[in-house]
Formats: sequence, structure tokens, C-alpha cells
Amino acid sequence: MADPKGFMTTPRQDWPRRPAGERVRDWDEVYVPGALLPIISEQADRCMDCGVPFCHEACPLGNLIPEWNDLVSREDWRAASDRLHATNNFPEFTGRLCPAPCEAGCVLAINQPAVTIKNVEVAIADRAWADGLTPPRPPDRLSGRTVAVIGSGPTGLAAAQQLTRAGHTVAVYEKDDRIGGLMRYGIPEFKMEKRHLEHRIEQMRAEGTKFRTSTTIGRDVMADDLRTRYDAVVIATGATEWRELHVPGRELTGIQQAMEYLPLANRVCEGDLERSPMSAAGKHVVIVGGGDTGADCLGTAIREGAASVTQLDINAQPGAERDEDTDPWPTYPKIYRLSAAHEEARDLGTAPAADADARLFAASTLRFTGDESGHVRALHLIEVDEKRRPVEGTARALPADLVLLALGFSGPDRDDGLIEQLGLALEPRGTIARDADFATNVPGVFAAGDAARGQSLIVWAIAEGRAVAAAVDRALTGSSRLPAPIGPYDRPMSV
Repeated sequence: MADPKGFMTTPRQDWPRRPAGERVRDWDEVYVPGALLPIISEQADRCMDCGVPFCHEACPLGNLIPEWNDLVSREDWRAASDRLHATNNFPEFTGRLCPAPCEAGCVLAINQPAVTIKNVEVAIADRAWADGLTPPRPPDRLSGRTVAVIGSGPTGLAAAQQLTRAGHTVAVYEKDDRIGGLMRYGIPEFKMEKRHLEHRIEQMRAEGTKFRTSTTIGRDVMADDLRTRYDAVVIATGATEWRELHVPGRELTGIQQAMEYLPLANRVCEGDLERSPMSAAGKHVVIVGGGDTGADCLGTAIREGAASVTQLDINAQPGAERDEDTDPWPTYPKIYRLSAAHEEARDLGTAPAADADARLFAASTLRFTGDESGHVRALHLIEVDEKRRPVEGTARALPADLVLLALGFSGPDRDDGLIEQLGLALEPRGTIARDADFATNVPGVFAAGDAARGQSLIVWAIAEGRAVAAAVDRALTGSSRLPAPIGPYDRPMSV
């Protein structure tokens, strides 16, 4: 450790965000450009280099966090990049999108603000790209084996890059017109500018990975044909089967799923559309669901010029501090967090009826009502107690011209025919069943990521991609030197 007293002398300082009133007028990332590097070495100095670094255990990738903290404190960016990329294919993604369970597991967080691990990570990644420290790494020789990866989200890309570097010939199949999966069309530009994604795609192309876009396996290419053409198939399609809200009035127009709404805004940023056909401009918007996808809808609706935006969360408002009885360190705690979108809503007053920022906590949707043309105009809700039972006398209505359902996802989409054509076995909750080697019941077919694990975090998705790559490599060659950070049955730390 460069400064053994850093954690006692240096306060935590996060990457500053641009003023809310400024950043909602564009789609650029919310942070002040260039403001991270001047502070990051001192922030890395706060790492205690503790004897048992629980940040390792909290991160499914097993990131070597104390090591690259020490290297950043010394401004040895090349070595820091090497240590970071040793465990993570895409740190510029996780450094922007991961909720940082590693920080919840930081030993310093027992009684102080945690080390800004996520900021250190993204600083290393961005500096590595700027300094040319991430060249393509094509294999020395080819194995003669071929692998098809279905899906180009973080799991599919991580698996493809690992397998390509191991010498296999890999093709990634993506149903959309661009590579990236959820990162391309589900994550708003203000959270991650797509230039970061393009950098990695070009690196992977230079290494030898092939990409096939606008190709749905099960429709454009039959699943059995794919099995015949490749020695192994990895299913990494994600969990895209969205959850529904079964209440009266759901049939009204103007009630959309979040993943119907967000991709259109991203396509505007890509230049495909001048204006989203679901734009929130001038509308009273209500978002049902209190998670990250709901926050993405919130930030998007604010930038589109919504008249008001309110987000409903069925859970009670959490406290500002960790509850040691229910969420003891080093588990990831349920605390009140203020995302960039919620900060914008608070500062700009987008939701006059909200409890805090744009959110109404402990709120459950009862029904929707509409106008003569069948378009939604109001959402009726009621407050609930800690057991989600209605509280008498608390029913009320919110104006709603656009309702966005952000209720999460239950498993892979079954409409394309892939699961049925292959005859894949499913778990009771709808995810793809697999064994301890990530193999499905169909020989040569493996499953990884949210399609098999269920809805999870980007850091778990990348870990799954790296782990399934090791399993496929072993199945094809008899052994593997690829790292396998997790097993298919591993789960985050919990009580």
C-alpha cells in the first residue's frame, strides 16, 4: 500500500456529476469530463490493503482490487491495466454500470465510507484505452474447433472473447441490427456512451471473433442447423421475458413495457430515428417498478421533456444506513440510494407527488383508467404495509399519459423457437437448466448468463461468460487454462 494512513487522512470523493439542469439537455454521460483522474490516485490510497480483502469475495469476477488500487496510487497505469484485465474483459462497462457489491464488501466500509473501487476501475479502463494499453490479443494458433455464441450481451461477448483467445473460431449471433444486447439498446447513453462498446467490438474483431447481426436463431437460422455447423453452442440470450402487471385497464394504449420504450430512445441516439414514437415529451409519465430499469426510464423521460415523471416502488423507503440485523457487512445492503436520474428528478422537481426524488414508496397499482379513445389517463394506487397489504384510506390517482412497466424479467424469450427446437430442459422458474459444467441436456449446448441464472448484475454476467468459456474449452480439448471465476450454482453473499 502506497499510503498506510490514506484511509485515515483522505475522505471519500466520488467522480462529480455535471449539474442536473445541464446534463438533462443532452445524452452525454452524466459525469464531469476529466474530473476523475485528478482525484483518483488519492482515492486509491484509501485502500487499506487489508489482510482478508472481502471486496474479492463480494465481486464474482475475483477482481484483484487491492493490487490495482496500489498501482493506481503509484500511477503505474500499465501494470494496473494488466491486473484489472486479468479478471475482467470489460472494466469500462462494469465501472459505469455495476452497482459495486465490492464496495459493500470493503473492510473500510465497516465504519467508514468505502473505497471508491468502481471509480478506480473505470479510471484504469479509460486510461488504458487512451494510452493504447489494450491491444488486440489474437491467439498464437487455431484449435480447429468452432463455437457459436447466441447473444451479444456481456455474457456472450465475454465468452466469445475468451474462446477466441484460446484459439477457437467463434461466431456471435445477435438478433438485433447492432452488437451489444442490453448494453446497446437497454442502457441509456447517459449511463454509458456506446463508443465504449464500439472499442471492444473492434478489439474482438481484430482478435478474430466473427459477428452475425440481424440473425435470430430459431427463425433465420434453425437451431439444429447451428448445432450441425459448430462443435459447441453457447446460449447467452439473456432474460428478456418481461414480467406483466395484471390489473384492470392494462389493455389501454399508452401502457408500455420498459424494454419497448428504452430501445427507441437509444435508436434516436444512434441516429436511426429523429424522434421516438413513444417519446415522453409533454406527457405525465408514471413508471411502475423501483429498480435500475425504472431509473433508466426516469432519466430518459426527463431528457425527452416529460411534463412530470413519477416512479412507484412497492417496497418501503429504505434507511440511509445499513441495517446490521438484516443486511450485515459484507452483504450488499438495502439502503436509500440516489442515482443520477433520481438526483435529476429531485433537483428539477419532476414529480410533485413523490415522497423523495421521483419515487413513491410502498405504493401498489390498483388499476388504470382511460379516455373515450382507449388511451390511459390515470393510474390508481394504494399504499401498502411491510407485508404489501393495502392500507385503508390511502387510495389515490396520478395523471398518466404514458405508463412504463419496469417489473423485471423472468427468463429467456421463448417466442423465437430456440428452446423448443433444441428441446432444452427448463427450471421451474423458466430459466434454462444446466449442470455443474454449464452444459444443458442437449449435447454440445451450454447456457450462461441471465438465460440460465436469471436476472442478475452485469458483473455476474461477465463472470458467467468467462466461466462458460472455460467449460466449453475443456469440453472441446480435454483441459483448459481459461479462468472460471464462478460455478453455475454460485450466488451473491447473503445472510
